[in-house]
Amino acid sequence: MSTSFRMSTVQPGGLCCVHDCSRRLGLRTKTVVAEDVRAAERAEVAVPLCRLCAAPLIRTFVDLGASPLANSYLEPAQLTDGEMFYPLHVRVCEQCLLVQLPEFASPGEIFSDYAYFSSYSDSWVEHARSYTSLVADRFGLDGSSQVVEVASNDGYLLQFFQARGVQTLGVEPAANVAAAAEERGIRTVVDFFGERLAARLLDGGSAADLIVGNNVLAHVPDAHDFVEGLHRLLKPDGVITMEFPHLLRLIEERQFDTIYHEHFSYFSLLSAERLFAAHELTVFDVEELSTHGGSLRVYAAHAQGPHTATASVAEIHAKEREAGLDELATYLRFGETARAAKRELLTFLVDAKRSGKKIAAYGAAAKGVTLLNFCGVGTDFIDYVVDRSPHKQGRFLPGVRLPIFAPEHVMETEPDVLLILPWNLADEIAEQMAFVRSWGCELVVPIPEVAVVG
Repeated sequence: MSTSFRMSTVQPGGLCCVHDCSRRLGLRTKTVVAEDVRAAERAEVAVPLCRLCAAPLIRTFVDLGASPLANSYLEPAQLTDGEMFYPLHVRVCEQCLLVQLPEFASPGEIFSDYAYFSSYSDSWVEHARSYTSLVADRFGLDGSSQVVEVASNDGYLLQFFQARGVQTLGVEPAANVAAAAEERGIRTVVDFFGERLAARLLDGGSAADLIVGNNVLAHVPDAHDFVEGLHRLLKPDGVITMEFPHLLRLIEERQFDTIYHEHFSYFSLLSAERLFAAHELTVFDVEELSTHGGSLRVYAAHAQGPHTATASVAEIHAKEREAGLDELATYLRFGETARAAKRELLTFLVDAKRSGKKIAAYGAAAKGVTLLNFCGVGTDFIDYVVDRSPHKQGRFLPGVRLPIFAPEHVMETEPDVLLILPWNLADEIAEQMAFVRSWGCELVVPIPEVAVVG
């Protein structure tokens, strides 16, 4: 998979060739600030290029410093070793307004041995069951239909299609997670999805009536290769559904902790449509979801297909433009928003420790790794983290090195504060951990603001 981190082709006194690319993609163009690019070149600093339109990325969306790979949990024997930290410096493209993180760590490094198993979130499994019923009925999927899920994880979703008699195929690059799907009887290909794999699947007779991608679009550094694979694998009348965290919600609710090295791009509907349009795919419907702090589910099809756009597409367009997502200035203000959220969390933690309170955290989530490393919060504030997944228990959070225990550990130590790191699951976690209130423990979320749950 090719990298997007290349030296800019902008020359002193001239403009980059991105204008031709932008016209080809139908993008709004404006003059590149070449002075910034020349300054970087004089300092021999590589200028990353936009993965959508190839413009130089010279504008900062937010700089969260250096952070380890969010799902690279440490074994006890690794605590005496060093860790790799990578820049978590997110840019916004002046040309197409795609928010993106350059590829500092390859997908192979991130997903070779993955610790996230979808089935350990009850609410997410229910979300998958509900989705399956919805699309199967809407598009008439039956025993003659082929559903392909990209980034199928442990089979949490395809199991529901299979129960309806629909033919299924999962694509999952993490071999350890794919093995769990195979144990469920879900046929799974262990590989990264793109044009090459799509061609191979087509040769094997796996053209898709429906392609599902939940929280994967953000995970691919070569977005064009990925979407061209979708285009090739999809039947002429087929449908693609993609779910991804909505950039609008990230900005409005200060969700900077959803930024980590697995997430290469952060999409609005406007930027997602531009990417799909470059591969002759059109978005004909969109839904707003509550998952992951606020997501979009887009429905796409071949541009010449039978599907017509619904009113919801125009409604989300209007909402994004009203919020300023078509203006560069909106993106440039986000860095201070993240720093303000950091200060608020640190103030709360300092006050709690000064009051003699014991603090623990719930959820060894990737967003927690970003939050704690950016804020510099380790065992000086938080004693440990608990998590339901046995794949994380007995290990340590990257960077801050907090030990991870099973949720039952909370009963042994009776903390005064339980900080919910996966705040998007706060309701589910508050129900699971309701017993902590018996000794006066407060359940607290850090985002969008520090607040006691319930």
